[in-house]
Amino acid sequence: MSRRRKGREVNGILVIDKPQGVTSNGILQQIKRLYGAAKAGHTGALDPLATGVLPLCFGEATKFSQMMLDSDKAYITTARLGVRTETGDAEGAVVEEKPVPALTEAEVEAVLEDFRGDIQQVPSMYSALKHQGKPLYEYAREGIEIDRPARPVTIYELKLLAIRENELDLAVTCTKGTYIRSLVEDIGEQLGCGAHVSALRRTLAAGYTLANAHDVKELEAMRERGDSLDGLLLPPESALTMFPEHRLAGPALVSILNGQPVRIPGQPFEGFVRIYGDRSFVGLVEALPDGDSTALVPRRLVKNNGG
Repeated sequence: MSRRRKGREVNGILVIDKPQGVTSNGILQQIKRLYGAAKAGHTGALDPLATGVLPLCFGEATKFSQMMLDSDKAYITTARLGVRTETGDAEGAVVEEKPVPALTEAEVEAVLEDFRGDIQQVPSMYSALKHQGKPLYEYAREGIEIDRPARPVTIYELKLLAIRENELDLAVTCTKGTYIRSLVEDIGEQLGCGAHVSALRRTLAAGYTLANAHDVKELEAMRERGDSLDGLLLPPESALTMFPEHRLAGPALVSILNGQPVRIPGQPFEGFVRIYGDRSFVGLVEALPDGDSTALVPRRLVKNNGG
């Protein structure tokens, strides 16, 4: 006999402006309690040091959390020059200090240019990347160094926002799996003085920005006043706007709702497609061109869609 999940059914996405000093999972559990939700998850952890965009998925929206995790990200970070730390950020012990040269904007830009586009990056030992099922940071805390092969990532934008005596403010837009700590460390190494992340704020994740984000204290205040938080939830499909949409009706829609593939004439799509019925979002299908038609294969369908 299956166990009944505690909590009420809540479906949608809530974007949080994560405060500094708490874990992503800590925020998730806090917001889950505020909603009394049965099922919830986040879409990629932020370090306790970091703040900013943290999308939380509830109920049916959790079906799309992996796709949200795979999305591009954007950050604003401050690089503290002249100091390397054990973790690559301000929370780690200092391992090396060097004098910071009098850098010009042109000299910094010349170094940044080497990190734009497709690059190879070695993940930090203090990342959550797993080795034999165990996060790297757990090995690091035990004093164990694991060989980490460089991985390809893409830096779409690396913009110098400000330069001070021993700090750089940078805006970064990048693919998933990019470690900003590693990026800052590598930039510091090439500048000849070392560096670590002293501040990090995520400004974009899964297509959501800080304009979509809610403050945790405001949510708590709303709850204390007895206000409903449900109106703040975004629909699950709001995280899938990168995929084309297609509407179905009649037998084709019924087949999709029953988990059966359908064929449509021509080859209008390839890859994932958002499917809508007459009234609402149905889910994601995968479009597979085949001859003169395209097969739409259900991949992630939502319940209570209404057709």
